[in-house]
Amino acid sequence: MKIAVTSRSFSRNETLRAELASALPKASFLFNEEGKVLSGDLLISFLAGARAAIIGLEKIDGSILARLPELKLISKYGVGTDGLDLGALKKHGVELAWKGGVNRRSVAELTLAMMLTLVRGLGDYPRSIPAGSWAKKPGRQLTGKTVGIIGLGNIGKDLVSLLRPFGCTILANDLLDFSEFCTAHGVRQTDFETVLRESDIVTLHVPLTDLTRGFIDKRALALMKREAYLINTARGGIVEETALKDALRAGRLAGAALDVFDVEPPADRELLSLPTLFSTPHIGGSSEEAVLAMGRAAIEGLATNLRRNGA
Repeated sequence: MKIAVTSRSFSRNETLRAELASALPKASFLFNEEGKVLSGDLLISFLAGARAAIIGLEKIDGSILARLPELKLISKYGVGTDGLDLGALKKHGVELAWKGGVNRRSVAELTLAMMLTLVRGLGDYPRSIPAGSWAKKPGRQLTGKTVGIIGLGNIGKDLVSLLRPFGCTILANDLLDFSEFCTAHGVRQTDFETVLRESDIVTLHVPLTDLTRGFIDKRALALMKREAYLINTARGGIVEETALKDALRAGRLAGAALDVFDVEPPADRELLSLPTLFSTPHIGGSSEEAVLAMGRAAIEGLATNLRRNGA
């Protein structure tokens, strides 16, 4: 039985490769050794003949599955399923193994680091000090600020616990009712517009869906305080990047931090070069600990499904 692993970080992790081989000793494996970005015909060629696959950020839809008749199981490496056409998987009889929340601490910690970077202005110094400047910006403290969390899932909840020592007022918005959690943790769950208007920092932790695509647009940004900050460690398509660039350039927003972009790597050099933007290359769930946790969840899902189906 052939198993293909498209994920680059899984493929270069010797620990995960060894654990996968141990879990499925009779299988043969194809790893993304060259670290290629797999899509379209290249992805189809890589997956051809595989009975099962461990998939990372690759896009899998009906047009891909139609050309992979032998593929019967996908185990998701990572927590987002927005790259998978779930309807197409069902139509083509492909099972999905997936476990949410395994990288929540990694993403929540990066979000906290971004908050501190923005309010203290830390992003300026790696540029200014090597250029010979010793100018100091006072910055602000995170302590006591109002933080608005859009999306109170695994990562949003974990962020609440990390913010507790800072004495922040925490607002939250989610389609689901998390009143029990909010009451227990001193969080005020409220509407979307109130979170935008009242927060000093707005941080996004929602999946990319038809509902959330582009919902941080010009109108939403206009509701935020001029001295507020926006953080996105969720999915790039949630924020309209042109609207964000315009708001930052016009000083209608104090700053932003992005770990994700609509197209990666991003091509908008004007946005990336803005002094009020701090960016990272989609590393939220890529701590060493998170990579192992996501990989082990993918291995477990793969092995469990294959054993259940007698493979």
